Amino acid sequence: MKKLERQDIIDILYGCTILGTGGGGSLVRGIELIDKALAQNKAFVLADFDELDGDDLIATPYSCGAISPDTEEEKAKYQHLPVSKEVPHVTALKEMEDYLGQEIKAVISTELGGGNTAVAFYTAAMSGKVIVDGDPAGRSVPGLQHSTYYLNNLSITPMALCNMFGESLIVSNVVDDFRAETIVRALAVVSKNSIAVVDHIEKASVLKHAVINGAITHAWNIGKAFRLAKENNEDIVDAVVTEGNGKLLFEGTVTENKWDTVDGFTVGDVFIDGTEDYQGDAYRIWYQNENIISWKNDAFFVTVPDLICIFDKKKLEPVLNPYCDAGLEVAVFALPAPQEWTTQAGLDIFEPKSFGFDVDWTPIV
Repeated sequence: MKKLERQDIIDILYGCTILGTGGGGSLVRGIELIDKALAQNKAFVLADFDELDGDDLIATPYSCGAISPDTEEEKAKYQHLPVSKEVPHVTALKEMEDYLGQEIKAVISTELGGGNTAVAFYTAAMSGKVIVDGDPAGRSVPGLQHSTYYLNNLSITPMALCNMFGESLIVSNVVDDFRAETIVRALAVVSKNSIAVVDHIEKASVLKHAVINGAITHAWNIGKAFRLAKENNEDIVDAVVTEGNGKLLFEGTVTENKWDTVDGFTVGDVFIDGTEDYQGDAYRIWYQNENIISWKNDAFFVTVPDLICIFDKKKLEPVLNPYCDAGLEVAVFALPAPQEWTTQAGLDIFEPKSFGFDVDWTPIV
């Protein structure tokens, strides 16, 4: 087991944000959570599956929701509700332990993202749990069914849900993960588009063979490559695509980002005009929380399950949705999908056709 220092965690979260393909939650808020726990002298301990007992229970805490326009109408919906002082994921984990009548030993992130991975880390630190070096997505994903848990037929229930207002419940049974997605998303919609979830309570011996082992270390390596390139005034895209075996796709200036919140998802289109080597070319990315599919000069280009990532070339930072604003100078690059998503079972639920686009996935490498 390894006790993580602050710089270790920041590198991991930056790596997760890059692998988050525009989704995965706010990196800024994620770092705030980490600092909040460190200020209370809480420890972040990373463990391999081999360092856990086979019977140790592992839980998956995360947030489900979307980024919504903060209109006066939205504010009015919730102004009469009290806001809980405790982070809802910690509450949800406690309620799950009460429901089970058993101690949960460790947590694992539900996806690699600056927000959701930080939430898992924070929940672990505040609850005295260890963090497992694994992940059931290997990137950020829009739906609850987009996980290696689902590919391995693991039950998502029981689920503990808690919102920022302290309202909570236990879901003891659902038909399947698609139905769980519908139910949880609906509760998020009426909870200011965010709800804390703790689910997939399984023994370490089971999860070891049902997730992407070493996913946190992979994100750590990506994050370190990014940081070192930035510190040494080197090309950050080149550093990341070299570390992640990816490729540069496009460079240009964002001309438009049309987005809205649809059924609990942040959905939009980013349009980019090419510059430098891409002068005269045009690029478009459609996202549903995460970057899902892209076009170059109106022809289908890179798609899920491969990762479509964007860097702000001036700020030298990864760009989150829906903040790819007009005028940004960006570099778009791709990283290869985790192997689990390239199987037929993975493609059946996480390829362009599963999002309504009539095109087959073509791997970038």
